[in-house]
Amino acid sequence: MATLLNPENKDVLELAVMKVLSGILPLMLLVSAGYSKDAGGISPEAGARTYGQNYKDMVLATCIANAYKDDKSATIDAGSSVSTLRDWTEYDLEKAPNAIKALVDRYLAHDYHNPLVESEVQGVRFDLLKCLDLYHSKELDTQVKRLVIHPNRIYRQDK
Repeated sequence: MATLLNPENKDVLELAVMKVLSGILPLMLLVSAGYSKDAGGISPEAGARTYGQNYKDMVLATCIANAYKDDKSATIDAGSSVSTLRDWTEYDLEKAPNAIKALVDRYLAHDYHNPLVESEVQGVRFDLLKCLDLYHSKELDTQVKRLVIHPNRIYRQDK
């Protein structure tokens, strides 16, 4: 090995390194391309949506997780979605959690009634409808403008 590192063998060493790299580089590209997609070629699309849209989606998922907290599967799924969306959204980490909680709590506290439905099904709370109303509300749009950093930028643009 010491002979190979001898300055007189510089050309031989460079040639050996180039051969190794030329063999490894295509393999590395192939492997990294395989990691860019899962086995089915389907991955969450949130990375291609704006920070503003992901924030709204995160609030909707938070609302659903809170509304269905007695349903373990729904809570786990919605909560996991919230965690994932946090990674694809840039927002004010100090103010947003309290603002989101207050808005979600306020909407879930609404007392919706539908006599036609309630005559057939007792105890309907319309929580999903409340979450959808929250999602489409002016209050949430205002929160996005106030708390989301660069609401029109996309995660994949920045990473």
